[in-house]
Amino acid sequence: MFLCLALLTLLPATVSISPGVKVELTQKGIDYGRQLGIASIQSKLKSIRIPDMSGKTRVSPIGKVKYSLSGLQITEVGLPKSALDLVTGSGVRLSIGDAYLKLRGNWKVKYLKFIKDHGSFDLNVNGLTITTSLKIDSDDTGRPAVSTISCSASVGSVKIKFHGGASWLYNLFRNAISKALRKTLEKQICPLVGTAVSDLNPELKTMNVLAKVDQYAEIEYSMVSSPVISNTSLVLNLKGEFYNIGKHQEPPFTATDFSMPTEANNMMYMGISAFTVNSAAFVYTTAGILSLYITDDMIPKSSPFRLTTKSFGIFVPQVAKFPDLPMKLLVKAVKSPTVTFEPDNMTIQAAATVTAYAIQPNTTLSPLFVLSLVRHSADVMTATFGEKNTSTLQTTILTGEQRQRPGVESLDNIFKLVVKLVIIPNLNERLAKGYPLPMIGKMKLVSSQLHILKDYMLIGTDVQFMG
Repeated sequence: MFLCLALLTLLPATVSISPGVKVELTQKGIDYGRQLGIASIQSKLKSIRIPDMSGKTRVSPIGKVKYSLSGLQITEVGLPKSALDLVTGSGVRLSIGDAYLKLRGNWKVKYLKFIKDHGSFDLNVNGLTITTSLKIDSDDTGRPAVSTISCSASVGSVKIKFHGGASWLYNLFRNAISKALRKTLEKQICPLVGTAVSDLNPELKTMNVLAKVDQYAEIEYSMVSSPVISNTSLVLNLKGEFYNIGKHQEPPFTATDFSMPTEANNMMYMGISAFTVNSAAFVYTTAGILSLYITDDMIPKSSPFRLTTKSFGIFVPQVAKFPDLPMKLLVKAVKSPTVTFEPDNMTIQAAATVTAYAIQPNTTLSPLFVLSLVRHSADVMTATFGEKNTSTLQTTILTGEQRQRPGVESLDNIFKLVVKLVIIPNLNERLAKGYPLPMIGKMKLVSSQLHILKDYMLIGTDVQFMG
């Protein structure tokens, strides 16, 4: 139940927009959540405190009897049957049946004005049923809060057996005492269930509605619409948008809705759209950090190609006019890259410039030429580690055009090599740091798998809540 509540409590924002991230909880996840919820309720029921009771009843043939019961303690709680149902379009209903409680306590009686007696008793409560419906709200910071809409509890039977003293006589009026105990128990149960539900709130408030990625970016995971609930699953629509830290500037594009596949092997599925990735690209472009200086020491020593005017002179005669000098390349994005997803493939459309410099003996830089890169694409292998999503680029294809120095011939082959040997490894190093996924409390993702589908990446995962 906890997992279900944890996901349901991410309530919609006031403005409905298409989500960048979707989270779907399957029947397998719902069953796991029910187990957690039942364990919590069982623990709460063990803490029932029944106040001391006293009363009067008439027992034949001894007449009026005054009794008191004290020190009632629960010794065993059993919840053998339970169900957690998603109510289509609304919320959650938890049902518990055939539950039982076992208690012990002490008794005292007085009758015929002067006869007193005392002893102990055992109390067995059977056929206990509990049904509760839950409401999910959000506080003013967008964090979740959960409360009980309704709760009903009924006790099938209460059997009490007295021990010690003239217990055989007092068992004659146990029905009157059992009736009083049944009413007391029924009044206690729903408040305890409500407490178990309320105890979720401190944990739910740990949801990373706004998660820091690095010194430049953070990602928002607030809800953009109500949960989509069916009788077997629920889907949460999350904003899933990157922002510059401290400056929430919207990108010049919006998210478009996408449909999650019908999957049930894992407890939970996360769909991460191209919008989310593109919003990250926009943030880093705005921050001005999508640039890279490349020097010869970044080229593997095993490569026959060196970043020198001698090597470049083979392809660009104008560069050969310079003496054998080391070179430096500045690769810089001129606009935000655009990412698209197709099955098992990610395509990056980028516009960048590569400025080549010769490094003079006095370390000053002499411009050689500028190359405009107009597009490149890459296959991608992605994986999820812990609470972050990480990616690895594998291959790259470039097309480019030169500007300035009109005599410079095509440098595609050279820059394909530079991209493969330097740029891709550099990007992989950054991608390996990953970014936070939507998490609540001590939630841990296990057995995670990631696939690239049309318009989004899909993470299938099981979940554990650590104690």
